[in-house]
Amino acid sequence: MTVELRHLRAFLVIAEEGNITRAAARLHLGQPALSRTLRQLETQLGARLVDRSTHHLELTAEGRTFRDKAAVALAAVENALDPRGLKAWPLRLGHPWAALGDHTIPLLRRWDETHPDTPLELLRIDDRTAGLTQGRVDAALLRGEVTAPGLRTERLLSEKRVVVMASDCPLAALPEVTLADLTAHRIAVNTVSGTTSVDLWPASARPAATLEVTNTDEWLMAVAAGRAVGISTTATPSNHAHPSLLFRPLVDAPDIPLLLAWREGPGHPALPDLVALTREILAAG
Repeated sequence: MTVELRHLRAFLVIAEEGNITRAAARLHLGQPALSRTLRQLETQLGARLVDRSTHHLELTAEGRTFRDKAAVALAAVENALDPRGLKAWPLRLGHPWAALGDHTIPLLRRWDETHPDTPLELLRIDDRTAGLTQGRVDAALLRGEVTAPGLRTERLLSEKRVVVMASDCPLAALPEVTLADLTAHRIAVNTVSGTTSVDLWPASARPAATLEVTNTDEWLMAVAAGRAVGISTTATPSNHAHPSLLFRPLVDAPDIPLLLAWREGPGHPALPDLVALTREILAAG
């Protein structure tokens, strides 16, 4: 049997839905037909991708690995077949928040000057790797530790942490903030792409409450409305300014690394130029 794109699409929908019946409805297929497609794929790969022993379908370890590879492969095919990319091959640079901080605009301007035939598309994607592991982007600007397999990273710089608060927050009276100052406040935690968790505090002195959000917009609104206090980096004030927000240095928390990441193996031919230009922009200050 030859694996076709329909096999990849079917498996990815099954993985997303966690249920054959819902996946079949989404794909407008009968459940038996979708089950046969899954068995064909498993037979071709010689591995079991799905654990069917529970009511809620779970991927096996092999299934999780194949899910990431299938997503990248399908995205690459769809990108290659996009007629908009026949005249120019855009280089897609993802980020979950704040991009390159104050250096974002200089990077975009210099790229347009030096690479007029290769558009640089800056895409904000609410995902820990900004869509890199799914093949949605060619490279990504990421903060914090990156543990996803199959990625290469280059450390660009380290950023100081800042406390982000509503303008009427009691902490606004402080010129700088410590972790101990925050323990009485609810902390906004972005569980998808953020770099803050309660592990930032000692186990014996953690904040009383957290407010979980799933993207940058929810995080900003929660903080601006005074529902929680946020912790971010020095890149945030210039990229996510809001009239209801104030920023104060967080003086006793470790810095956050900013990384440029891309997938191992063949990639966009302009990737080395992006790495070099990013380094040049940062060196110039």
